Amino acid sequence: MAKAAIGRRTHLKAMLAMAGLLLPAGAVRALEVGMEEVEPQYGLIGQIVARPGERAALAAALTEGTGNMPGNFLYLVGEDAANADALWIVELWADKAAHAASLALPEVQAAIAKGRPLIAGFGTRAEFKPAARTRA
Repeated sequence: MAKAAIGRRTHLKAMLAMAGLLLPAGAVRALEVGMEEVEPQYGLIGQIVARPGERAALAAALTEGTGNMPGNFLYLVGEDAANADALWIVELWADKAAHAASLALPEVQAAIAKGRPLIAGFGTRAEFKPAARTRA
């Protein structure tokens, strides 16, 4: 007998129904909120120039402890192809307030403190509102 394929949403709703039998109502509501499709409303792109020869150390410092920032969809640190000392940071956030709140997180404060002595300067910086996102 062939198995019927079910969609992600159907699967999540079934799991949520089962959770309703096992968890208190407040916990179930938190799960429901997590199911909503939320799109990022705030983005940043910025260039940071490291002291000569310190780009890899700066990239490592900037990504340390930044894997779990509430409201963050993407935090990408990439090497500039034309400048051996420069990095590009691309960030997508739920909103500007989520980004601002992240700057107070102890992990982010530690990353900033570790990276600051490795920075020679800053290049282009742009704030933007993401218009659309494609899904793989």
